[in-house]
Amino acid sequence: MADETSETPNMSAAARAASASASAARNALAAQPDPAAPAEGEVPPQAELRKKELIDRVAERSGIKRKDAKPVVEAMLTVLGETIGEGRELSLQPFGKLRVTRTKEMPNGKVMVARIRQSGPALEELEQVAAAEGEISAKEPLAEDAD
Repeated sequence: MADETSETPNMSAAARAASASASAARNALAAQPDPAAPAEGEVPPQAELRKKELIDRVAERSGIKRKDAKPVVEAMLTVLGETIGEGRELSLQPFGKLRVTRTKEMPNGKVMVARIRQSGPALEELEQVAAAEGEISAKEPLAEDAD
């Protein structure tokens, strides 16, 4: 019995050492920046805009019924998809100017890398729309300064 009690402190010390090692590893990982977190100056990712939400927002903004907006939005998306597939540039303000820079054929479709440039007047127009809808502007602070 004396042997069993003398091993328990050793096992406890070994368990403590393993726990300390695991804790140190967790702390080292916690100190590293999160790769999914946006870098300084980047806009954090938002939930993606799906076709259903796009149709709802277009109907709301235009004041027409959803059933009337749906075929128009679907036709517009078809035309935009075809145009991008042809390699043509899009210049649609205030959306901006979209240019496909690279294309790679894959077994299940194409992978395209594109650049979108929004000009100053287009950005101002988007800011005005966001302000009218009560959305937070990128130029507005999230909180007021304390006096």
